[in-house]
Amino acid sequence: MQIKANLVFWGYFLILFSAQSAILKISPHIMHIKKQRLLTPGPTPLYPPALRAMMASDIHHRTEDFRNIYKSVLADLKQVMGTSNDVLLFAASGTGAMEASVSNLFSRGDKVIVCSAGKFGERWAEITKAYGLEVNILKSEYGDVVSAERVEAALAAAPDTKGVFVQASETSTGAAHDVRGMARAIAKTPAIFAVDAITGLGTMPLDIDGWSLDVVIGGSQKAFMVPPGVAFLSISPKAWKLAETATLPHYYFDLKKEKKNGDKGESSWTPSTALILALGEALTYVKQIGMANLIENAQMLARATRAAAKELGLELFAAGSPGSSVTAVKAPRGLDSGVIVKEFRSRFGAVIANGQGSMKGQIFRIAHLGYFDFADLFGVIAGLEIILHANGHPVKFGSGVAAVEQVYADAAVAQLAGTR
Repeated sequence: MQIKANLVFWGYFLILFSAQSAILKISPHIMHIKKQRLLTPGPTPLYPPALRAMMASDIHHRTEDFRNIYKSVLADLKQVMGTSNDVLLFAASGTGAMEASVSNLFSRGDKVIVCSAGKFGERWAEITKAYGLEVNILKSEYGDVVSAERVEAALAAAPDTKGVFVQASETSTGAAHDVRGMARAIAKTPAIFAVDAITGLGTMPLDIDGWSLDVVIGGSQKAFMVPPGVAFLSISPKAWKLAETATLPHYYFDLKKEKKNGDKGESSWTPSTALILALGEALTYVKQIGMANLIENAQMLARATRAAAKELGLELFAAGSPGSSVTAVKAPRGLDSGVIVKEFRSRFGAVIANGQGSMKGQIFRIAHLGYFDFADLFGVIAGLEIILHANGHPVKFGSGVAAVEQVYADAAVAQLAGTR
């Protein structure tokens, strides 16, 4: 009788579960108000005072008022990035600063090393090849990273290498490279180290001066919480020295010209006045909370997301070297990650990222950089639970959210203990 009763119970449970899943699947539009939420690794949510600052952009860029703003933004960038090196600004996406670091510092035929472990590593390879450099690509599979030991070995095999390029945070896969370990090997050689830190700044420690990072590239639409359109880079004395002998052509992205004009509080070309005003406001905020705390915020959110994914029976991508700018999660077997992305948008007005390149349809990515907090993450994971349930993946409602809450609670207890 007990066996029969159990069979009846689980039969009713399965019928209820199936019915609930079916209803959720065909009724994704039950909410009349859906706020748009950017949950991607760029663009990211905007810092409200930065958005308001853009309203004052009816200012001429060749006036003393704007020169003072421009100088202040450059000084604040140096402070926030933690460097005494020159910092330059461009009206461009981060890729513009990537290209500038190639076209200004190298000559055709120069030997360089590109670390490629994802879509953006491939971009370094494409840029360096486009300018006629002799490129040694150290390739790793998506989800993996290029080790510092491989870089050191490649430099030993080609001591006349002029430069090494890497992503600090490879957001196409959610992996983070060992920038410090690479820097330690590169600093012993004549090569310069160019780091795409567009999503690394504000999500992971990057000691530019202490680690001898020669070029570090950032972008406005990532951890700095303003719209896309401003790229910046720091450049070391070692890199400036290499620029003296570089012969590749460049015009708009001219580091020497930008340095000369920046010292006077001007950009070489018409700047994005609105975005620079916004960036100035965002940098004030970052200084207020502290860069270390901005990084810790991203790291806690990433840790909580990983815990939630595991609790929901999902497999992490790039599990061996996870970064904190974004968490990449494998879609359940038989479910295209694009379905999850679309349902976030249709059900909740939320925008998360699909996989890129060969990972499209296989992984989805949830961001943590910039203006994100735990309340955002509670909602994201609750939404994910509903979407997974509606698509046949077994879910105990609240289990993923509980995992996020536990990380938050543990951090709060640790913080309280540290203040006693």
